[in-house]
Amino acid sequence: MPPADPLSDLGVRVGPDGGSIRVWSANATGVDLCVFEGKDPSFAGTTIPLTRDADGVWSTTTTALKTGTYYAIRARGPKGPTHAFDATKNLLDPYTRGLARTSTGDWRGYVQDDAFEWGGVAKPGISLDHAVVYEAHVKGFTKLHPGIPDALRGTYAGLAHPAAIEYLKDLGVTTVELLPVHQSVSEQRLQKMGLINYWGYNTLNFFTPHAAYATREAQVGGTGAVLREFKGMVKLLHEAGLEVVLDVVYNHTSEEGRGGPTNSFRGIDNASYYRQSADGSYIDTTGCGNTLDFSLPAAQRLVLDSLRYWTNEVQIDGFRFDLMATLGRNAAADFDPEHPLLLAIRDDPQLAGTKMIAEPWDIGMGGWQVGNFPDGYSEWNDGYRDRMRNFWLRDIADARSADGIPSEGIGSLARRIAGSNHVFALERGPLASVNFITAHDGFTAWDLVSYDEKHNIGNGENNRDGSNDNKSFNHGAEGPTTDATILATRRRAIRNLLGTLLLSGGVPMMTAGDEFGRTQRGNNNAYCHDSELTWLSWEREDWQRELAAVTTQLIRLRRENPALRPVRYGRFGENTPSASQMDWYNKQGISMTMDDWDSPGERTLQYLAASTPEFEEFNRILLVVHGLETDVTVTLPTHDGVSGYTLLWDSSQDDISDREPEHAPGEVLPVGPTSMLLFRAH
Repeated sequence: MPPADPLSDLGVRVGPDGGSIRVWSANATGVDLCVFEGKDPSFAGTTIPLTRDADGVWSTTTTALKTGTYYAIRARGPKGPTHAFDATKNLLDPYTRGLARTSTGDWRGYVQDDAFEWGGVAKPGISLDHAVVYEAHVKGFTKLHPGIPDALRGTYAGLAHPAAIEYLKDLGVTTVELLPVHQSVSEQRLQKMGLINYWGYNTLNFFTPHAAYATREAQVGGTGAVLREFKGMVKLLHEAGLEVVLDVVYNHTSEEGRGGPTNSFRGIDNASYYRQSADGSYIDTTGCGNTLDFSLPAAQRLVLDSLRYWTNEVQIDGFRFDLMATLGRNAAADFDPEHPLLLAIRDDPQLAGTKMIAEPWDIGMGGWQVGNFPDGYSEWNDGYRDRMRNFWLRDIADARSADGIPSEGIGSLARRIAGSNHVFALERGPLASVNFITAHDGFTAWDLVSYDEKHNIGNGENNRDGSNDNKSFNHGAEGPTTDATILATRRRAIRNLLGTLLLSGGVPMMTAGDEFGRTQRGNNNAYCHDSELTWLSWEREDWQRELAAVTTQLIRLRRENPALRPVRYGRFGENTPSASQMDWYNKQGISMTMDDWDSPGERTLQYLAASTPEFEEFNRILLVVHGLETDVTVTLPTHDGVSGYTLLWDSSQDDISDREPEHAPGEVLPVGPTSMLLFRAH
């Protein structure tokens, strides 16, 4: 018989003889369960002492714990700089699956009824090579949607409304990645300023959905109704063939620094849960005041149990881990790619088939770990983001200077279009790279092409917050303009950014609203704005509808051309299944030389990619990339097995229906300034 798992079944379990509760605290000298009377979560009618076992788990079984019970934990323990015990303080069970508020704003746990009828609806199971990720905020996506009833706008139910689903399906994305939906609270600093943490990266509890995103009816119905609405959202999205990925924030909690609120972990066992020095000062690798210590088995188990709950009980398809380098730090606070937690998440049979996406950095020493996570994870590729912005924006700005020469050539762009094999190990392949141009933090795509500087005065920090290194270019005017030439150039630039993203090897992630040119008026850190600044507008100008149509077309072209979606890296001289055979040509149609790769003056390439099919038909494409604001002529390459090229898309135009689509190898074609062309080779 395998040894009993000392950390199994933490939290509350309800059975026919009442409920049992198990809470871990290595340093407490006493732990009590407080059960609150009736529907009044303020008055503790029953206090029951818990009994400790040899592994630091405190437990009891009592008929006082039943579905519908409000409860809290109180813990006693030693004094000292690393401890924060207070026997009078009501604390949240870290594993509670339900939450309630008192009249004074305090939090209580709630014994939840998790029952839900899934009706046989299965997860879509979309393979990574077919995934197109769409990062969205639950509230911001539908708050202004005119086709959704007022009562549902900005809610879980609103996201699952037929109008929202129709939009996502028409756009062609496969996977909706939601900004944090675990119950969160705003930091004390923001509350004093009259602001909120709109993004939600300040988690109170890892097992409950954020109540404020539920409909008013569900909020009045209580935490169980909120959970049912959330599950209903997942069910309806799955019925439509859409996956749901959650952005999860396990690296820190809402208890902030040592002067922050104590509502759970700090009061239960501060010395164990939080990284700190012997004097009690926190070791903060997150920039949020505290850092959970994932060298601790109990902290590791907390993450695993939370992931299992959302994956199996709520049917979530994947997770994007905020500041995941923190989850891989060992007892010495060094990042370890073989960290037990990283491997356990990847290898857990209860999480099999779940998409695992790392934000592969934090702000601690040695925190930038792009490319260093174990096989089985995909990672946000900030090098991809930076190079694409530089190529289409900052290099163009440089080229407008006196010498007219961009800072870089074509080679670094080409490596990333092909799947970033200089970043990720051979066995991991291009799907280890989550490619993105924008995300929730930073400029929107339209603001990237419209602003040289951030404009964050509304955040209340005198424009100090947010990155100063945006790699953006306003194309001649800061912000809004009526100059027709500047506007046309901006629109071409955003088409190039979206085209590069959706035609590159790897997993593309786009930010909600970029498909139609959403703006935040130059604010690159709008985390504290719950307003029309951050909500999607559904009133579109003609150019925005045209841009959305281009985005839809690009997603369709990606789906239809497997040569754009390699699963594996190829090896020179070998035929690797589900890789793409790649050939690179200069504008003369001649195989590129090292000088072509490295010269800042060489800004045009032709990329011929042929699939090596396992599960789809053979496919070959030609992608032409031209990165100067001057016209150029290219000679289409001659290649064995290629008899012609069919034009599929040209970023220099919204509509190519009047263009001759068929072209021959060796034919000379004009290519417009800063543009991309996609052909199917046959």
